[in-house]
Amino acid sequence: MTGENADGGNADGTSEGVVRRERFSGGPARSFLSSLEADARIFEADLEVDRAHVVMLAERGIIESTVASEILTALDAIEVEGHENLPDGEDVHEAIETAVIEQVGPDGGKMHTARSRNDEVATCIRYRLREDVLSAIETTLALREALLEVADEHVETTMPGYTHLQPAQPSTVGHWALSYENAVRRDTARLLDAYDRINQSPLGGAAFAGTTFDIDRKRTADLLGFDSVLENSMDASSSRDFLLETTQALSTHATTLSGLAEDVIIFANRGFVSLSDDYSSTSSIMPQKKNPDTLELVRAVAGDAAGEVQGLTTTLKGLPRAYNRDLQRATPHAWETIDAVHEATEVSAGAVATADWNEAELADEAGAGFSTATGVADLLAENGLPFRTAHEVVARAAEADTDDEFEAVEAAAAEVLGEPLESYVDPAAVEAALDPAESVASRDSQGGPAPSAVRDQLESGRQALEADREGLDDLEDRLASARASLRQEVGAYV
Repeated sequence: MTGENADGGNADGTSEGVVRRERFSGGPARSFLSSLEADARIFEADLEVDRAHVVMLAERGIIESTVASEILTALDAIEVEGHENLPDGEDVHEAIETAVIEQVGPDGGKMHTARSRNDEVATCIRYRLREDVLSAIETTLALREALLEVADEHVETTMPGYTHLQPAQPSTVGHWALSYENAVRRDTARLLDAYDRINQSPLGGAAFAGTTFDIDRKRTADLLGFDSVLENSMDASSSRDFLLETTQALSTHATTLSGLAEDVIIFANRGFVSLSDDYSSTSSIMPQKKNPDTLELVRAVAGDAAGEVQGLTTTLKGLPRAYNRDLQRATPHAWETIDAVHEATEVSAGAVATADWNEAELADEAGAGFSTATGVADLLAENGLPFRTAHEVVARAAEADTDDEFEAVEAAAAEVLGEPLESYVDPAAVEAALDPAESVASRDSQGGPAPSAVRDQLESGRQALEADREGLDDLEDRLASARASLRQEVGAYV
């Protein structure tokens, strides 16, 4: 997890064990309480939070500039040594503070003035999580780009479309790819929304009741690149709804990926698409096999992510304000989900980008199962028949024991209408409606599979992708600028 703890106060560096008095520093449960090993993920975040806090304390005259210089120099040395060389501690925060005191002496404990580990860890989690979320957003953009490229290449590649896994209506590979691009676009939006609520600073909330010191919370927020400060100190130190929102957004995205993986697995089974060897494997005993193993694992990640949402929700659901040690078990649910979904998204993008679509097989199957029936019914309705009557004509035709679909429609029309088909519609138009490519071309309503409609969707997809790329670049630039600013401020002391 990430360095959660019981209440922490203002350390002066004189207490034994830095944080815990001797009475609480031993016993068989110490290892159970410790999160130091898992805290490697927020090691760098903690150092940055420490730096911003120390700079602010010095600027406000709460600690001496000479002490700030010694502490900041020690933090640089600790960063060079790395997390693996930290002294033993209950968590990364205590271990870093211990290391500072070992180098600076008791004055090193002034680093912890006017804060608790409660607001410190909440800040570190948000600091690291926002970077992970931006990285996850980047993978969704790469997947969208891959789907747009597939759609662009296969605007006119007809394929069978399904409902209930039964042949339903002909479509195109481009239309199918854009259906997932639209879904992933919404997944991107959810992550961007979550980022806005992650990027708020809890630092200065202390244990939960604020502090008597004249601190400047906005200053530390700015130094760390946060957009704003969480106003209520109790909320700042204890809330983890941002973790739940992020995990839920990633779980939703994993569900999108699972559907994409399932489709491609089925298409591969039917010979419609061939995955690159880089995204396939073979059997240990059957050398002729080419298995879509990577996408099967992508499909499984959705279950993992849903489980992490449930675990996190259950951990949070009964917690009273303000801080409770249960929170130490909360953050791993988010980290596990981020890592798994990030990798699954990268694999999905690669598999889609390198897949080879069997256009001939797709065209042959596009009209299977009388999938153009709806188009014929629409045609009859356009020529004056009530749609339900037209539906009955085509339903009778679909039941006919013949491979000649036009002949079946003629016979059904005569049976249902009592008149020849040509009394209602040009037979040539019916022949055209029975052709999968013609059927697709006729469905040119907004969002439809007709090439003209798909090209419109492609354009809007490209525009949305470009807008989200620019938005992501802006967020990354702002964080980079904040890091550079903090480094400059630290340089004035070191």
